Amino acid sequence: MHTFKELVTDFGERFGVRHFPQSPASLYEPGEYFLSWGGKRIRPVMCLMGNEMFDSIHPDSYHVATAIELFHNFTLIHDDIMDEAPLRRGMETVHMKYGSNTALLTGDVMMIRAYEYLNKINGQYLHRIIALFNQTAKEVCEGQQLDIDFEKMPDVSLDAYIEMISLKTSVLLAASLEMGAILGGASEGNCRHIYEFGKNLGIAFQVQDDYLDAFGDPEKFGKETGGDIRQNKKTFLLLHALEVTDAEQKKTLKRVMNENPADKVQKVLSIFKACNVDEWAMQLKEKYLATALKHLDDIAVMSVRKKPLEELALFLIQRDY
Repeated sequence: MHTFKELVTDFGERFGVRHFPQSPASLYEPGEYFLSWGGKRIRPVMCLMGNEMFDSIHPDSYHVATAIELFHNFTLIHDDIMDEAPLRRGMETVHMKYGSNTALLTGDVMMIRAYEYLNKINGQYLHRIIALFNQTAKEVCEGQQLDIDFEKMPDVSLDAYIEMISLKTSVLLAASLEMGAILGGASEGNCRHIYEFGKNLGIAFQVQDDYLDAFGDPEKFGKETGGDIRQNKKTFLLLHALEVTDAEQKKTLKRVMNENPADKVQKVLSIFKACNVDEWAMQLKEKYLATALKHLDDIAVMSVRKKPLEELALFLIQRDY
């Protein structure tokens, strides 16, 4: 059994090759530019870990993992266009460097390249993998659209937000694990449990991310806290605060968010703390983590095979940066 860090190194070395032709350079160089930045590689490595839970890593898992990483990067390029983001990971985004039209095509061809890698896998598993990949890709698009819709809506329920996060973020983690499990020969029941493990872990991860943006240590978090507050983003914290604050606090919260005063972050955080949003968020995170770990526990393999995923889950959720 390999650790997450070992597989990150292994996959990084395999992925660090040229994925596109040389010509036309105006189309393919932006893709190589974007992929050269690296990344956490969480999703493709989860595919490998999903495989290794049930059997030694099959060569096809590297093809699927590569397709997953290309798909994820395709979504990032298009997200940056939609968000009009000038930077990602401290680097100039593709649409800023090469123009929006080229960035759109770069994302499109990256998605097509992902399918070329999927087509390399054994025909025995091809139909199931493609079906799950397609369903997941569609759901990620649905989640992104819901996120856009929420920006214009005055009120969003917590349940609706969780559904959006599930689609936008969690389903790709879940599907990455299940695709690996399929290639490892897992039963349908085990595939269902590993998918639910990934889906609930993804929600817990987002709760933690929202929490750190508001309450994290800027030095550890790597950026100034309160970014979501400044951008009026609907997060777990804000939606819960709007549900539990009294009339006066709710009035103040909405006024501060609309007027954007210089001390906006401090004022919103004081309301968050007054209604114990920070404690609630930690409880919600633990709830989804516990559900994830229960599904992991229910997978019918020896416990030693579950250890790497359990350690990864705790690492991702208990981080303070």
